Amino acid sequence: MKILIDTNVILDVLCNRKDFAEDSLRVFKYCETNHITGYISALSIPNIVYIMRKELDSERIKEILTVLTSIFTVVDLRGTDLIKAADLDFSDYEDALQSVCASRTKVNYIVTRNIKDFKSSSVPAIKPSELLERI
Repeated sequence: MKILIDTNVILDVLCNRKDFAEDSLRVFKYCETNHITGYISALSIPNIVYIMRKELDSERIKEILTVLTSIFTVVDLRGTDLIKAADLDFSDYEDALQSVCASRTKVNYIVTRNIKDFKSSSVPAIKPSELLERI
């Protein structure tokens, strides 16, 4: 199974967000142990750094990025992705980019807490808890 992890799910783990971190961490573990092939969009990295720089120093952020890139494959953004995302019927351009990356990478699911934001996606979006039920 191949999945693309949405930025918010990553931040659930990194920020230990109550009510969300446990299931998201379990998804991370499945990816880390290669039971699931996990991907993150290159778009997620600057968003994660932007949020975490308010709380952590650059050395700690670098360590976190090293761990993330050892667990997940980073899907690059292409110029064609930018155009395709703009043509999609999404209210949020970032979500459209995630969807385009997921489609190009041919993942089975986008793992996110924001299912409604991906209703126009060609790749089904599921919550971390739903993914765990399917494993």
